[in-house]
Amino acid sequence: MTSTDSLALSAAATSNGRDLLTAGTFGVINPATGEVFAQAPSVTPDQLDEVFAAAQNAYTSWRIDEEYRRGALRQAADVIESRISELAPILTFEQGKSLADATMEFHAAAMWLRYYADLEIPREIIRNDAEAFEEVARRPLGVVSAITPWNFPITLAMWKIAPALRAGNTIVVKPSPYTPLATLALARILRGTFPDGVLNVVTGPDPLGATMVSHPVPRKVSFTGSTAVGRKVALGAADDLKRVTLELGGNDPAVILGDVDVEKIAPSLFRSAFNNNGQICLAIKRVYAHESIQPQLVEALSAIARSVKVDDGTVEGTELGPINNKPQFDRVKELIADAVSNGARATAGGKPIDRDGYFHQPTILDHVDDGMRIVDEEQFGPVLPIISFRDEADAIIRANRSEYGLTASVWSGDADHAARLAPQFDAGQVSINAHGAGVLPHLPFGGHKHSGVGVENGPWGLHSFTELQVIAGPSRQ
Repeated sequence: MTSTDSLALSAAATSNGRDLLTAGTFGVINPATGEVFAQAPSVTPDQLDEVFAAAQNAYTSWRIDEEYRRGALRQAADVIESRISELAPILTFEQGKSLADATMEFHAAAMWLRYYADLEIPREIIRNDAEAFEEVARRPLGVVSAITPWNFPITLAMWKIAPALRAGNTIVVKPSPYTPLATLALARILRGTFPDGVLNVVTGPDPLGATMVSHPVPRKVSFTGSTAVGRKVALGAADDLKRVTLELGGNDPAVILGDVDVEKIAPSLFRSAFNNNGQICLAIKRVYAHESIQPQLVEALSAIARSVKVDDGTVEGTELGPINNKPQFDRVKELIADAVSNGARATAGGKPIDRDGYFHQPTILDHVDDGMRIVDEEQFGPVLPIISFRDEADAIIRANRSEYGLTASVWSGDADHAARLAPQFDAGQVSINAHGAGVLPHLPFGGHKHSGVGVENGPWGLHSFTELQVIAGPSRQ
């Protein structure tokens, strides 16, 4: 197990292939205890000049050799997988998730690197005849600012790092102040895999994030986080016309038709809502269940919730750890209390767990409806409201009645019928008899409405780190 001392020693910002010395640090809290367990470097906005200068200098040569870049991505994947036993505990200590889930994050990071290393990008030759040659090419943008959240610090960083570097950009990554250590450790083990200045990681509290957006060097900002902060990022980037990708919040619905086998779907439905303690942008946040099966579904999900082992992520067999931070812990408590005060019934859970840290019982809520905050707002925690409906057309209208549109799902014993309903959902991804089934390296991920701007993953995600250039001239036949 990684010790607190070794965490503190390794927590140095990385710029230009070396430690970036900082005058100050900030405390990182272990959510399983609620206590500070390590210090992270507090990079000041003034120091970003040095970091971005290193990234800009590295860009000049990094952008040239695509095959070299592809080889470096493959090597990085190998390095990560060889060090997972060292890296995963760091993520568990700072984020709260189980060691098994932390391990999966690093495997996912390696998978994304290999996907982009292996992705073939065909030339787009529009014309090459006796009279003229025309080609549309994609060129890297330059330096990229990447700002990542605390729920999946490594996976979501790699959604940006892998395509940005493959496209020929260099990158400066700023993880959340709640979870800086695993990203810093990742950057440290990858020193020498990429040329100096290609991958840089900085950490610190605000206003570091705002300076990452407004700094004149980066030509793109890729941000994952809340819609409220996403608006600020868009405004900050607009002043000098930076490109932006914004992967924002979600209040994702699942519509369960009356012909489902409740006992069969309940485990998958529960996992889709409660993985990572519900701290997933695309987690099921509200369930619309047909009135004929709604009571049975409530009981099936409640039974699972009551059986789940909630504990410190380092304890063997832990399924759910603590909520990551106190503000989110307090918000979940507030939303549940508001729902109960307005007539909701907690059929499982409903309360914090009486111990140190930010532990909360997995909670299922019945007697809920649209208009309650627990339904209308994104909870981002271990709580799931289950709403009854009679008419499936009305259920879809209610599911779409949200400012968000990230993912959705429809569940039916007749998959063909569910597939006919899927296009009616106003969401970036709709899954049938599953939820989040399309979150894969080769498929685009992005939201409608207030859930974001642009997409990540697949060739479409790669394209978002490029701009078009037309090459036209005499025939090359």
